[in-house]
Amino acid sequence: MTSSSDASLDEGLSPNERQQRLIENTDGLYLVDAGAGTGKTFTVTHRYANIVDQDDVDPDDVLLITFTRNAASEMKDRIVASCDYDMRALNDAPIQTFHSLCNDILDQHGFHAPSYLGIDDAITGSTQVLENETIEREYFHEFVDRFSDDHDEYDDLLRCLSDPTELLSLINNLASKGIFPTADGWYRNSRDVLEGDFEAFKATFDELNRPRNDGNKQSKLRSSLGRYGKNKCYLPDAPDRGELRGEYGSKSVPEDVARLVFTEDRDHLVEFVHDVYFKYLEFALGRNYLNFSFLQLFAFVLCCEDGDLRESLEFEYVMIDEFQDSSEIQFKLALLLSGTDNFCVVGDWKQSIYSFQYAAIENIAEFDARLQRFAGELNDDAERVSFPLEPVTTIELEQNYRSTQSILDFSEHALVAPGSSRESIDQKSILERIVSLFSNTDHDHSQIEAFQHADEHEAILTKIQEIVGNDEYAVEEDGELRAPTYGDIAVLTRTRDFGRDLLATAETFDFPMAYEGGIELFRTDQAKLVLAWLRILEANSEAERGWAVVLERAGYTLDEIEYVLEHDAYPSEMDAFRSELTALETHTAVARRVFDRYGYDGSTADVVLTTIQSIHRSTTMTRGDLIRIIEHGVDNGYTQEVEAAAGSDSVTVQTIHSVKGLEHPIVILGNMNSGKFPPSGGSGGTITYDEPIGLRQRKCYADAHGEPHVYDNWRADVLRLCQPTEYDEERRLLYVAMTRAEDHLLFAAGEEPNTFLEELPVKIDELEPTVSSVDVDVETQTAFSVDIPAPAGPRGYSPHSLMDDSVYEDVSDGRGMDFGSHVHEFAENYALGEEVTPTSDDERHVKTFLDGLSGELLVEERAYLPLEVDGTQVTLSGVIDLVHVTDDTVEIIDFKTDLGRHAESEYRIQLSVYYHVLEEWYSDRTVMASIFYTADNDRVMVNPLSKAELAELAV
Repeated sequence: MTSSSDASLDEGLSPNERQQRLIENTDGLYLVDAGAGTGKTFTVTHRYANIVDQDDVDPDDVLLITFTRNAASEMKDRIVASCDYDMRALNDAPIQTFHSLCNDILDQHGFHAPSYLGIDDAITGSTQVLENETIEREYFHEFVDRFSDDHDEYDDLLRCLSDPTELLSLINNLASKGIFPTADGWYRNSRDVLEGDFEAFKATFDELNRPRNDGNKQSKLRSSLGRYGKNKCYLPDAPDRGELRGEYGSKSVPEDVARLVFTEDRDHLVEFVHDVYFKYLEFALGRNYLNFSFLQLFAFVLCCEDGDLRESLEFEYVMIDEFQDSSEIQFKLALLLSGTDNFCVVGDWKQSIYSFQYAAIENIAEFDARLQRFAGELNDDAERVSFPLEPVTTIELEQNYRSTQSILDFSEHALVAPGSSRESIDQKSILERIVSLFSNTDHDHSQIEAFQHADEHEAILTKIQEIVGNDEYAVEEDGELRAPTYGDIAVLTRTRDFGRDLLATAETFDFPMAYEGGIELFRTDQAKLVLAWLRILEANSEAERGWAVVLERAGYTLDEIEYVLEHDAYPSEMDAFRSELTALETHTAVARRVFDRYGYDGSTADVVLTTIQSIHRSTTMTRGDLIRIIEHGVDNGYTQEVEAAAGSDSVTVQTIHSVKGLEHPIVILGNMNSGKFPPSGGSGGTITYDEPIGLRQRKCYADAHGEPHVYDNWRADVLRLCQPTEYDEERRLLYVAMTRAEDHLLFAAGEEPNTFLEELPVKIDELEPTVSSVDVDVETQTAFSVDIPAPAGPRGYSPHSLMDDSVYEDVSDGRGMDFGSHVHEFAENYALGEEVTPTSDDERHVKTFLDGLSGELLVEERAYLPLEVDGTQVTLSGVIDLVHVTDDTVEIIDFKTDLGRHAESEYRIQLSVYYHVLEEWYSDRTVMASIFYTADNDRVMVNPLSKAELAELAV
C-alpha cells in the first residue's frame, strides 16, 4: 500500500502538460478537476513551491487548506522537497485544515466573537475544542433536559423526538450552511433560508413529474407516490393517495400538488429550532467548549463583522485541496480570507463521500454559480469580497498514475449503477459530466472478477490464497510484473463490522491481516460486558438487564435466568465479584477487573479501556453518565479509529471512507450484499433541513381522535420523494473503492449480492471456500492500537488526567464509588441549606464540619486553569466540592471518603489546579487548599504544586 499515486511523480518524473499549466499559472481563479490518481498532491505542492519562490511572496501570504491533519503534514513534507524553505520555516505557515485555521483565528482574536450574536460569554484561552462526539452527546442530553424544563411551550415538539441528540445534528447542519441564530432573530437574514425556495423545488418536482418513454409511462414521482401512506399514520386532513397521484390512468401528478406539499405553517417550528440552537451555543460557551461547527461559526461571524480584522487576515493566495469535501460555510470563509482573485480549488465531484460531515458536493459541481452567489450574499450590506469573480479557468487532470486502463474504464460504471431495483438512473447526463481518465501504466493485465458464497469471510480468504504467488494476478513494480504477496492485497468494506468479523476469521487460520479503520466500539462483547456490570453496580431498574447479560455469558438458559432474577438467587461467585467491584474507586479499575475476570486481555479490551480512561480523565462524569455514554454508543454505532498490525507482508482491511487517498495493487471489495451497500435503514431525523425545501418536521404530536398521538407528516413524506436520490453518494463511495486498485479488482458477496454488483458488467462466480492455515515467516500481530489525534484547540484535561489511577488498584478495603457519591451528595445538599439527615458517620462528620464554617459556601464550582506546555495551550478543568469564602481567606475543601491515605499525593495534584484558579479569582485574599477525610473527621492542609510543576506533569 502507498499513500498516494503521487509517489511515482515525486521520484523524478516531470509534470505532464496540464499539471505544468497549473503549476506555472499561479494568479487568477482556477477550478481543478483532479480525478483519482492524477497526481493532485504533487501538482498542488509544486504550485505552492512556485508561488513562494517569488521574491515578494512569503509562506505567510499563502493559505493552503487540506482536509485532514495528516494531509497537512504530508503537504509540508512534499513542499520542503520542492522549494528552498526548510521545515522550520514552514512550521507555522498556514498549511492546515479549516478547523485549525478557525481555531487560530479565535485563539488570537475571538474573545468578543459571541457578542455579535448577542451572547454574553466570551471565547478565552481556556476554551476547549470538544472532539469526542460521544461526550458532546452526553452534554447535549443534559442541555435538552434543562431546556425542556424551561420551555414548556415546546413540549409537543420535544415529544416527537425519539432521540433528542438528533437536534445536535440539525444544529451542526445549519451551522455548516452559515445559518446562525442571534439573541433576537437570525444572523444575516438566514431565517428566510429556512423557508426553502419554492421555485427551485418546483424545478425538481417538474423534472420528476415528467412522463417517461415519450409520455407513454407514468412519471417517477407518480410511481413513487404509489407507496404513499404505507405503514403511516397521518392526521385526518391528509389527502388520500388518489388526490395526490391524480385520476386513474394519469401519467403525472397534478401540477398544484407542488404548491400543496411545499406550503406549510412552520413559524412555531422555526422558533423552536432558534431557541434550541441559541441556548445550546450559550450552554457550550458556559461550559467552556466549542465543537468543530461552532469553531467555524464564530470565525465566520468575526470575519464578517470586523472589517479591519478581516483585512489584516487576508491572504494573497488561497488554495483549497479536496474541495469536494468542503461545506458551504468553509467556501464562504475562504472567500472572506481571500485578498485577491488568486483563488484555486482542487477536487473531484466523483469522490465526494462526506455528506455526513456536511460536505456540499455543489461547491465543486456548481463552482461558478456558487462563487457568484456566495460573494453576492457576503457583499449585500458591505464589500467583503472585492476581487473580480471571472474568468474562472478550468483545468482537468486526466492522466492517471495509479490504475490500468481496464480498471479506469470499469470504474465509470459505478457512477451509473442503480442502488435498488426501483431506482432509475439518467446515465446519459451523468456520463456527460465525467472526465474520463487515461492510464499512465506500462501494462494492462487486470483481472476484474466477482465471487460469492454464503460464508463470505472464508471465501475471501480462499481467494486471497489463490491470488498470492499466482502470476495471473501479477502486480507491476518498477515497470516489471511480479507475483503478488499478501501485502499487495486490500479488502475494502462499506460497513464497519465486516472488517472486524473478517479479521476474527483470519485469526483462526493464522492468516496475516492488518485492520485499519473504525470499529463500533461499544457494540463489542467486551464493552457490553462492562456495561452489564456497571448496570449491576448502579443497582437501579436497569440492574436486571446487566444480570441477564452476565448470566447468559456464564451459560445459563433463559428459564434459569428468569428464575434467578425473579428470586434474586444470584450465584455466590457472581455476588462476591459484585462486592469486589463495589469497593473499587474508579470506572477504569472496574473495567480492568471485569476484563481480568473474563480473560479479555486482547486488542478490543485495550481499546475499550483506553476510551473509558479518556472519558474519565476529560470529564467529571458519574457511573450513570458512563452507562448512558455506552448505551448511546451502542445505539448510534460510535466508532473508534484503530489499527491492527500483522507484520510487513499482510493483507490490509479498511473501510472505504478510511481508504480515500490511498492505493493498493489488488483490491477486493467485500460485503457487496443487499442491505449492506447501500446500507438499509435510517431515514434522517424528525426535524430536518434540506435545500430547497427548508426546515421540515417529519412527525407531529396532536390530539386528533380524542387521544394524544405522534402522527406522521404527510407533506414531509411527499417532499422526501421529491428530493434527489439517496444513493448518489453510495455510488461515489463505490467509485472511490474501485479506483484504489492499481492492478486487479475483485468483488465479494454472500448469498444476496446487492444491486450494485448485479448491475456491474462482471460475472458473479460461486466460490467454494477451501481456506487453509497459513504458515508465514512474519510474526502475526492483530492487537488494535488506538489513534486519538491531538485536538485543534487547547488540549483539555480534568485534573484526573495528571493523576496516577494505579494508586487505587490494590485497595482491598475501599467502600466504592457509590458510598463516596452518597457522601458528596449529602455534603452538597447540606451546604445549600436543604433539609437532609445524615445516615452514616461520614455524613455526620461532614455536618459537624460544615456547621463550623462561618463564611459563604460555594458548592460544585467549575474551575478552568489554562497552562502552556511546550508551547501548546493546555486547559485543566474540574469541579471543586466546596469553596469557603470569608473577608480575608478563601478555602478549598475536597471531601474524600478513603479509609487510608494511599492517594494523598495524587489528590495534591487535583487541589493544586483548584488553588491556582482561585488565586486568580480572589487575588485580594489568602487562598488555602485542604482535604477533609470524612471517615476520620480529619482535615489535612495541602501545599500546592506550582504551575510549572503542573505543566511538567501535563507533558
